[in-house]
Amino acid sequence: MRELVRRIDSGTPPDRDRAVDALRALAILGVVLGHWLVTALVTDSGTLHGAGPLQHMPRLAPVSWLFQTLAVFFLVGGHVGGKSYTAARARGTTYRQWLGARTARLFRPVAAFLVVWSVTAGALLASGVDLETVHTLVELALSPLWFLLVFAALTAATPLATRVHPLWPLVVVLYVDLIRFGLGGPAWCGWINVAAGWLVPYCLGAVWARDGIPGRTTGWVLLAGGAATTAGLVRWAGYPAAMVGVPGAAISNLDPPTLAAVTFGLAQCGAALLLLGPLRRVLVRPAAWAAVALVNLSAMTVFLWHQTAMTAVTATGLLAGSPLPGLHTVPDGPGWVLARLAWLPVFAVALLVCWAAFRSYEQARPRTGGRVVREDRPAGYGRPG
Repeated sequence: MRELVRRIDSGTPPDRDRAVDALRALAILGVVLGHWLVTALVTDSGTLHGAGPLQHMPRLAPVSWLFQTLAVFFLVGGHVGGKSYTAARARGTTYRQWLGARTARLFRPVAAFLVVWSVTAGALLASGVDLETVHTLVELALSPLWFLLVFAALTAATPLATRVHPLWPLVVVLYVDLIRFGLGGPAWCGWINVAAGWLVPYCLGAVWARDGIPGRTTGWVLLAGGAATTAGLVRWAGYPAAMVGVPGAAISNLDPPTLAAVTFGLAQCGAALLLLGPLRRVLVRPAAWAAVALVNLSAMTVFLWHQTAMTAVTATGLLAGSPLPGLHTVPDGPGWVLARLAWLPVFAVALLVCWAAFRSYEQARPRTGGRVVREDRPAGYGRPG
């Protein structure tokens, strides 16, 4: 282990901003833990269906404030994408080559993921599992893919994002919400916010890449302003307090994104910028940096397979013959929460198995015209192991 830590530390370029990789790792882990805590599969007469603890325990909404970290991921994505595109242009790399290298790393592991779940769904149906259960499992496993589609689209728009101020997409989100909530406009117009809402932190990251590290004042303004605005929207404008989807809720802050979700994301971006200094001081320690590096090298694998890991544990638990607390029971009280916390290490072990089986699809490097195209991976260090 010490040798691995030493190799990762020594293989990292001296000018690499390790704090950026740490923010990405924290965002990925936040999404994973959030999904494991706010998603449940309940068994009813042999059929599995989805449920959520926030539906039964709305007072737990602050949990979603800690683990809904998508804005940080888009912030880092815009920053890395902006720097990568600028560097590619300086090397003479065409936009098509750059985009191909960037998106290949996204879609190679997705292809393997879709093949596995296609075979799994067919096998479950052939073995007699009811259609509703199969639909629930497949929908839960595939749910992270929406994020990758949006992220790929924003990656393709990086040259534009580097020129757009974050206030412009924020204004679009504001007007869309005014139309659909204030003026009774059609619900479909809310889907404009899928692009505009996540473009706000992505453009903020691109501005960071173009103009350099924002000062601490910017971080505090984003944190305080975003938090105060979000609190006001929840308190006086009727937006939900939960920053994740809640089954049965009239309004979801994420499906599609609302103004409250975007302002909350800006607060998160402000906190992330303020964390850069402390993270850089911590990550000079080789062991801390090695942990961050390993998460980044497998970020896509972890993101794609974390719901599958939870699903696999839940399905295996059915062999016990009776519903297991925190795994198959209705998430309607503190007992469920305590039981679910006890299951988290089991989910982590299952995810480790998935990581061991599928990480190679993420770490492969494509070739174009007989030469390796640099991908500007999330971690610029050499591969450990």
